[in-house]
Amino acid sequence: MITLEAAHKRAAFFMETLKKGSKKLLNAWAFYDWANSVYTLTIASSIFPIFYSSLFLSEIKNVHAFGMEFKSTALITFVTAFTFLVVAFTSPILSGIADYVGNKKNFLKFFCYLGSAGCIGLYWFDISAEGIHLSLLFYFMGLIGYWGSLVFYNSYLPDIAFEEQQDAISAKGFSMGYIGSVLLLVLNLLMVMYPELFGFDVGSTEESKDEAAKNAMRVSFITVGVWWALFSQYSFYYLPKGTSSGHKVTRAVIFNGLKELRLVWKELKLDLRLKRYLYAFFVFSMAVQTIMLIAVYFGEEEIAWGGDDAKRMGLIGSILLIQLIAILGAFLTSRASSKYGNIKTLIAVNGIWMCLCFYAYFMKTPVQFYIAASIVGFVMGGIQALARSTYSKFLPETEDTTSFFSFYDVAEKIGIVIGMVIFAFIDQITGSMRNGILFLFVFFLAGIILLFRVPKKRV
Repeated sequence: MITLEAAHKRAAFFMETLKKGSKKLLNAWAFYDWANSVYTLTIASSIFPIFYSSLFLSEIKNVHAFGMEFKSTALITFVTAFTFLVVAFTSPILSGIADYVGNKKNFLKFFCYLGSAGCIGLYWFDISAEGIHLSLLFYFMGLIGYWGSLVFYNSYLPDIAFEEQQDAISAKGFSMGYIGSVLLLVLNLLMVMYPELFGFDVGSTEESKDEAAKNAMRVSFITVGVWWALFSQYSFYYLPKGTSSGHKVTRAVIFNGLKELRLVWKELKLDLRLKRYLYAFFVFSMAVQTIMLIAVYFGEEEIAWGGDDAKRMGLIGSILLIQLIAILGAFLTSRASSKYGNIKTLIAVNGIWMCLCFYAYFMKTPVQFYIAASIVGFVMGGIQALARSTYSKFLPETEDTTSFFSFYDVAEKIGIVIGMVIFAFIDQITGSMRNGILFLFVFFLAGIILLFRVPKKRV
């Protein structure tokens, strides 16, 4: 039994050793990537899209929700867009409040547990008229929990690491997240491929085998929620709560974050190079993020796999392929930018994305889909990393980089909302995701034109 005196000594020990820059504190921060990255790979990118599509008969792809009839892919795209809209407008408000009252860890915990609960709730996902709205609420909770927690997780970086440590520990967090998410995805993949090994009743018919695979997918959603909540405890234990200010939250504080964004925009408009770059980023980013969010849905609906088992294997395999190639793509893009410059490299990468949209419109076979997935992996990591680093290089000399990057993040999320809504609208009206993919060609072309207009030097 721990005495009160021993507890005080233990607390004093952690307060003394876990100072800014300490190895244990840095590792605790990076470990949250291990905890939450399973959401993006299993829920957002692979197993949930496959599961969602499997709930619909091959000839019936419509669902009733909110008093309307939606095409299945259009509905999930609209809900995703709405979630990003909520995140875009609430994140600067919530982060401003957290910084003001000094309790960002409580906000981080809230969104972590909200997202975890949403993932677990997906076990009961149902497309019937009685269950669709609650099911979409669980999906919304998982998505907003992930992106909401990232706002506070990222804001910890300057608090726990010195400037010279931030690049390395940020990269370490990314690596840990990649390893953890792939490990769980492999386990989930084995569950779906060989459900009988995990105690699921497979039966002897194709229908029973398919149902066993669906049940395995449902359980995989629980594993994501439990993994996320469980492993985040290590980070929560060591991360500081924040400097308690004792301040009360007032109306001025609530809207302070939005006021800061408006001030940043006024300052950005005075810098022609940065302003023009942001216009280009806003346009091509909405297309990139839209493709990444709907890729699996597109592959499930538009590619002739030849059977449910082949479809599941092909789609999840393509996700793993994208993840592996993205590492090489980010490295090669970085090398290209150092040799040819950021803007020229971005123009070339956008050109590849533009050709990819045209190619995707015509692809029908699994082999063609694998080729597209390889190209996506090659340019996915590169364009995201290069877009952010270019923005960082173009920033004016300022100590308030947090507000500038907050503006960048909000612009990115609003771009996602616009891109997803346009794509969903085209999908809903025309009945084909191919038309939406082809339309994204226009955004990449516009992005290239706008990048050519970015001055080489600050004006």
